[in-house]
Amino acid sequence: MLLLSPTPRGARLARLLATEQLRSWGILSDAATHVIAELAANAATHGRVPGRNFQLTLNVVGSTLRIEVTDTCRERLPKAQHPGTEAESGRGLVIVETLADRWGVSSDVVPRKTVWAEITVPMGD
Repeated sequence: MLLLSPTPRGARLARLLATEQLRSWGILSDAATHVIAELAANAATHGRVPGRNFQLTLNVVGSTLRIEVTDTCRERLPKAQHPGTEAESGRGLVIVETLADRWGVSSDVVPRKTVWAEITVPMGD
């Protein structure tokens, strides 16, 4: 579990540290890296509450990686959108929906929410 600042820098750090953790576990998955990056970016952008960090948790059971990103903005629940071709943003959860086997949102103790995704991952040697 990592606590990170709800900033673009915190989102980048989440991706970098998670990628290193996955490597140490022998998990080589570009899909996982992209999902982590999108969920962390969403927490830093849409779940940002000044002075409150977001949390990244990674768990592996068998060949399933569970990614959880918890923020303190429960009133803004995410949903996948399909923006027009001219839109410059708004595709993050569409990417998550495409790359993950499953994803969803869990309500937590007020004011928190957790966006989670599960991916079947290849294990390295």
